[in-house]
Amino acid sequence: MRRTFLFLSLCVGLVFPVFAQELEKARFMKGDVAGAESVGFDDAKWQEVVIPHDWAIYGPFHRDNDLQKVAVTQNGEKVATWKTGRSGGLPWAGVGWYRTHFVTPQKQVCGQEVADSVPMSYVLQFDGAMSEARVYVNGKEAIFWPYGYNTFQVDVTHLMNQPGEDNVLAVRLENREQSHRWYPGAGLYRHFRLITRHQTHIPVWGTYLTTPHVEKDYATVHLEGRIEGPVGKNLRVVTEITSPEGKVAEVVNTERTVTQETMEGRIVTSFQQNLVVDNPRLWSPENPTLYEAHTHVYVDDKQVDTYVTRFGIRSIELVPEKGFFLNGKSTKFKGVCLHHDLGPLGAAVNKSAIRHQLQLLKAMGCNAVRTSHNMPTPELVELCDEMGLMMMVENFDEWDVAKCKNGYHRFWKEWAEKDMVNMLHHYRNNPSVVMWSIGNEVPSQGRKDGFKTARWLQDICHREDPSRPVTCGMDQVWTVLRNGFVSILDVPGFNYRTQYYLEGHEVLPQRFLLGSETASTVSSRGTYHFPVVLKKQVEHPDHQSSGYDVEACSWSNVPDEDFALAEDHDWEIGQFVWTGYDYLGEPSPYDTDAWPSHSSVFGIIDLASLPKDRYYLYRSIWNPEVPTLHILPHWTWPGREGEVTPVFVYTNAPEAELFLNGKSLGRQRKLSKAEAERLKDKDAFWLQRRYRLMWHDVKYEPGELRVVAYHADGSKAGEQVVRTAGKPYALKLTMNNEQLTMNSAAVLKADGQDLAYVTVSVVDKDGNPCPTATHLVNFKVKGAGHFRAAANGDATCLDLFHLPQHHLFAGQCTAIVQSGEEKGQVVLEASAKGLKSARLTLEVRCGGFCHLSTKNLRPKSWAEIFLCCPCCFESYLLAGSIPSGG
Repeated sequence: MRRTFLFLSLCVGLVFPVFAQELEKARFMKGDVAGAESVGFDDAKWQEVVIPHDWAIYGPFHRDNDLQKVAVTQNGEKVATWKTGRSGGLPWAGVGWYRTHFVTPQKQVCGQEVADSVPMSYVLQFDGAMSEARVYVNGKEAIFWPYGYNTFQVDVTHLMNQPGEDNVLAVRLENREQSHRWYPGAGLYRHFRLITRHQTHIPVWGTYLTTPHVEKDYATVHLEGRIEGPVGKNLRVVTEITSPEGKVAEVVNTERTVTQETMEGRIVTSFQQNLVVDNPRLWSPENPTLYEAHTHVYVDDKQVDTYVTRFGIRSIELVPEKGFFLNGKSTKFKGVCLHHDLGPLGAAVNKSAIRHQLQLLKAMGCNAVRTSHNMPTPELVELCDEMGLMMMVENFDEWDVAKCKNGYHRFWKEWAEKDMVNMLHHYRNNPSVVMWSIGNEVPSQGRKDGFKTARWLQDICHREDPSRPVTCGMDQVWTVLRNGFVSILDVPGFNYRTQYYLEGHEVLPQRFLLGSETASTVSSRGTYHFPVVLKKQVEHPDHQSSGYDVEACSWSNVPDEDFALAEDHDWEIGQFVWTGYDYLGEPSPYDTDAWPSHSSVFGIIDLASLPKDRYYLYRSIWNPEVPTLHILPHWTWPGREGEVTPVFVYTNAPEAELFLNGKSLGRQRKLSKAEAERLKDKDAFWLQRRYRLMWHDVKYEPGELRVVAYHADGSKAGEQVVRTAGKPYALKLTMNNEQLTMNSAAVLKADGQDLAYVTVSVVDKDGNPCPTATHLVNFKVKGAGHFRAAANGDATCLDLFHLPQHHLFAGQCTAIVQSGEEKGQVVLEASAKGLKSARLTLEVRCGGFCHLSTKNLRPKSWAEIFLCCPCCFESYLLAGSIPSGG
């Protein structure tokens, strides 16, 4: 059975920004307040906040904030035990109110002011509100939407005052205790906006664009859309496709409507158009090319609306035994699962922070993201489109059977299809989205009739978007292989249980399968435990997990098993590692009354955005184009002299030699599959020898540890040195390469939102890192920015993120600086008792096309950029880049 899903494209659900007014400031009050929805309510004493806002991330941490006595059934637990830190130990439960004022916009159509007699439409759109949102406009309830992760919208035309007059918006949110298994965040944690247009318009998510035929010479584009409102005697729809440079690639003009009907009291007109793009540039992780379809609506020869659909051209195909194909090329998913929190920023959305996360993942070789276990924020999807990361967009962690006492099951019957349709319409045109997931480890998978719910959800996906396959993350693998649940899905998704992969391949009708959630290896950055043994469900007195990457939870495994399955079998179409980053909550294996553990240690990168050793193991496999050579552990072990201290090397070179104080400890090379299997009964690390170089018998002595790597032809591939550190001497501030732009200078945009992630470390007088330093570091920020947050990646640390001081963990922490709205310089100063302080200066520039970009216009020349903004001209001139279309 060959399944082909030809796509594609995205509507980001965007209209021109001139029609969308972001509502960025509000007043906030924690707790339920009677009458807070009323127009005349006095909120003068409420806290002024900037949206997006997460009320809980400011803490404090406390054991009792989310204390639960439960059995986590998806982890195989049979007996309820006390769980601490399960959802982060932060005060996210409770009620919160937001209030803001906004003026009804003057009437405009396509950027032009129109007469007062022209009827308009006003829609409020919330990208997410956590949770059980009740929205009031001018004292009247506009909508109730319970699911905190979904984007929803409501027509408030009938509730608005006249143009130029004031309106009051109030939102009540409630997070119930035991409603989440991880940190959900709290409040208006995503953006919301007022969208203003002519009463006859293409609604948000009102287009659906696919590319039914894709080949080298041309691609066909099929656009379906709907228009809401009266269309008069003559309706004309004109769509033009523009290339990434802004050049018009194709235009189609139609005056024929397909259907017209009345839906929920509104006139809805449907239309279809077909276009052709010659010599298309296909969207892929390597070349994420994006086009735009500009659809103009004319009624009686007057333009009433313009709608922009951003999209990519690509094809996807699933072939039995052969796997997943993107644009006709066999492609493995080298993916990670991501929770929605941004570490020390909490759940409050920041596009710069998301970009930073994705840059580190892309540099590792990651090519895909799974949104776990909920609908994503639009900024994540837009960035995956732009940066080239495929996506599995997932909707629910819970169906009609409860996982959490106050979870989504309470709303399932009434809201599941509504939430599904919103998600599908929102993201069904995004080129990055290649697969839908209808759930994660739901209890229904083990029930006799559970397949009926799965089929119902999959049918909704196929009805609303037949261009993509559907999967589900299943952990009861033995059961679903026998009860038929997995057989009905387009893509069988196995969460762990690698022991069932071969059996699954033999019995599944699809003849391929996906590691929808893999590994769950646990490790703490820069922390190592001895002896080094492969073991599951290990708990250490320090509540940390070993950085040797040899420990996993009871249900999971270390990475090498997944590497081998992907390498050895074409029908294994790849994996989504649990997780790309540590996240707040789920501190397994330290979740059973093990406070103060309150964040996970599953991540390849820690909560402070600092890569763990495992990052380089994945990079050595996933990104062979970039040389990788990484030694672990560190080499500062006072008191371990003469004791066995194994040394691992992660490299994409096939062979390396290790030296300790100039003496060779021998060469190691990676073994072939056959060579490794011959050691299966003799060596516990037989599988790891395919992917890691390991010297298990090294005895520690202070000094210099050096590794030299070699290519297959024997030539030198590189070397790395780790030295024993002396007494801590000074602080050091650095930034990762992904953030160094504009001729290797650290540059922030003067948009009030851009972030710089600065690594804070301690070195001795010779500049060697001090890997065990735990000093308290104090921060000061001056100039064109401010201090935003700090974190150190320690799952047991209770330092508050927003305060300008933080302890080091394993010798490091991260300070986050946020830009202001004026250009200039921002200076970060770090100091600690007994250490030499450090300073880092960042440039704050516009860094974009400013006024041009706010009008969705593209610069055509250097002169146009200079006239727009000399600051932008300077930035791009220094970068040596040529503006699009120039």
